[in-house]
Amino acid sequence: VQLQASGGGLVQPGGSLRLTCAVSGRTFSTGTMAWFRQVPGKEREFVAAISITGINIYYADSVKGRFTISIDNAKNTLYLQMNSLTFEDTAVYLCAARGSRYGWNYLSDSGAYAYWGQGTLVTVSS
Repeated sequence: VQLQASGGGLVQPGGSLRLTCAVSGRTFSTGTMAWFRQVPGKEREFVAAISITGINIYYADSVKGRFTISIDNAKNTLYLQMNSLTFEDTAVYLCAARGSRYGWNYLSDSGAYAYWGQGTLVTVSS
């Protein structure tokens, strides 16, 4: 499975961005997809996860109500709609995927994901 994230950029506080993660390869083997983010010098932080069916969704408290994760299986694409962005949202955003081994558990554990994209930088600045 190969993942390619895009859509990052510079945005003012209160603004919006939509990130995209294109999935290719053995896409049928994925069970859960997720977004994480990372700031230099800090640990990778879980943002949101979605089951491959789109039925189950889980958000980190820090983004709940502001971010929306979605998936389009016809296009093999994962999205993250980010609204009401704040300075604290500045980070490299990475998409991740895994098979069905863990079910709907360990969603926020980066070690539970086997496949990672290269990341896209989101900078919130005035």
